[in-house]
Amino acid sequence: MSGRTIGRTVRLLGVLLALLAVVSCSSLASPTPTAPIKVGAIYNLTGAQASLDVPSANGAQLAVKQINAAGGVLGRTMELVLYDGKTDAETIRQASEKLVEVDRVAALIGFSDTDQVLAAAPAAVKAGIPFITSGASSPKLPAQVPGVLFLACFGDNTQAAAGAEYAYNRLNARNAYLLRDGGMEYARLLAGYFKESFLQLGGRILLEDTFISGTTYFTPQMNRLKALTPRPDLLYIACGPQDAGWLIDRLERAGFYQPVLGGDSFDSSQLLAVGGIAVEDTFCTTHGYLKMGSIQESTRTFVVDYRAMFGHDPENAFAGLGYDAVKLLADALRRAGTDQAEPLLAALASTQGLEGVTGTISYPSSSHIPSKSVTLLRVLAGQFTWAWEIKPTQVPAP
Repeated sequence: MSGRTIGRTVRLLGVLLALLAVVSCSSLASPTPTAPIKVGAIYNLTGAQASLDVPSANGAQLAVKQINAAGGVLGRTMELVLYDGKTDAETIRQASEKLVEVDRVAALIGFSDTDQVLAAAPAAVKAGIPFITSGASSPKLPAQVPGVLFLACFGDNTQAAAGAEYAYNRLNARNAYLLRDGGMEYARLLAGYFKESFLQLGGRILLEDTFISGTTYFTPQMNRLKALTPRPDLLYIACGPQDAGWLIDRLERAGFYQPVLGGDSFDSSQLLAVGGIAVEDTFCTTHGYLKMGSIQESTRTFVVDYRAMFGHDPENAFAGLGYDAVKLLADALRRAGTDQAEPLLAALASTQGLEGVTGTISYPSSSHIPSKSVTLLRVLAGQFTWAWEIKPTQVPAP
């Protein structure tokens, strides 16, 4: 080989090595287009909210599995990074920060309670990434977490208005007793919206009272209720799932057999397990009827798929909400064409007519709360049964 040929060969090798170095550095500097799209999920798998959040987490995992089996999103798989919030505000805060700063997720989903969303929200706001709450239903949340928070569920003002219309028009209640957990934002809002709607229909609130979650001392409230004249036609209770069953049991033991109505927190296995026979004929507003008896084919398909993955039927409607939250995000990713925050937020805000297990999701102009119908359930023979579905005619302002 001549000296000139050797020189050319050396120069060519040098160019190739330089190109390899550039490609190597480039691949280290940014993720490959085929890297998974990470979705951060915080659900309370333990603690007082577990009966609502475990089904939601299951639903989210089922949605991710199905999306990946169908080819993923944008040519990439979805990866659900799931943490247990333990129904504890500090644990939730730390988990949200880790998801954003360490795991580098593209979006957050989670929760069935307003207070816990507010504990996680600062991390999402600071990073400017979307945060979809599957089941926290305060209609004030989008204003409290501006720009990034979306609800996959209806607002408490909507379910309270639906409950009031059902009580007045179907249960023929003309006066009501109102009891709420005094330390829970969800309960405060739900009770307030129910009162506003019930009064507007022509109903009357005979007494408003409060209790503190976890207490077993209920004598003062019971004495005030017993002193009412006339007796109420309806008992409306706004509280978390951990308290509903024992409260209804105490009321029945004291001789109150009027219909009891509550919000979506009643849609929990705890109500049946703790309340026993006392919760017969209890009613609640919730996000859907996820049983094989549903008239919706999509619901029946979801039940079959859920059963195949977890070995049992969906525990409640919150399973469907977790599923729909992931589907909502995946739909927005496809329309945005990227997992970058700004176009993804814009795509979420423009969602229209997305068919979910818990109803159609459309965001009205300048609103991050979908307009959805409300399902009424009734406890009969120890099981939740479908009672009614309604879109209330008048909904209180948030």
